[in-house]
Amino acid sequence: MTAPEKIGHMDLALAEARAAAARGEVPIGAVVVSPAGQVVAQAGNRTRELSDPTAHAEILAIRAACAALQSERLIDHDLYVTLEPCPMCATAISFARIRRLYWGAADPKGGGVENGPRVFAQQTCHHAPEIYGGLGEEEAAAILRTFFNQRR
Repeated sequence: MTAPEKIGHMDLALAEARAAAARGEVPIGAVVVSPAGQVVAQAGNRTRELSDPTAHAEILAIRAACAALQSERLIDHDLYVTLEPCPMCATAISFARIRRLYWGAADPKGGGVENGPRVFAQQTCHHAPEIYGGLGEEEAAAILRTFFNQRR
């Protein structure tokens, strides 16, 4: 996959984050991409809308991709997300066997990949994807900052 395709997939995740913000959700978006570079699923946070603390963008996108493929595994698929995944989402990414994880902004408070428990570095981790942080970082961080500044 070329660099422009990677940026394009992150742009879709950023669009999902902006849509989540418009719904009053924490603005995080995620996109699952097939080995051929096709978007399989995309989602934004819906925890408030669904009254579901597990309705993070990554979880919703993984669920939709698995349903579309009729498989509990997303082997050779990539995930683009606008914020470093939390420990719950990192564990789901591992269980789904995502090949590569791309994220925008780091999450020093709630992250579970480079920050916090570092799920993929644990001996008990079943599968660790290739990890690429910082893709679209400035825009992802700006969307989050704007969202939270409007609520303070």
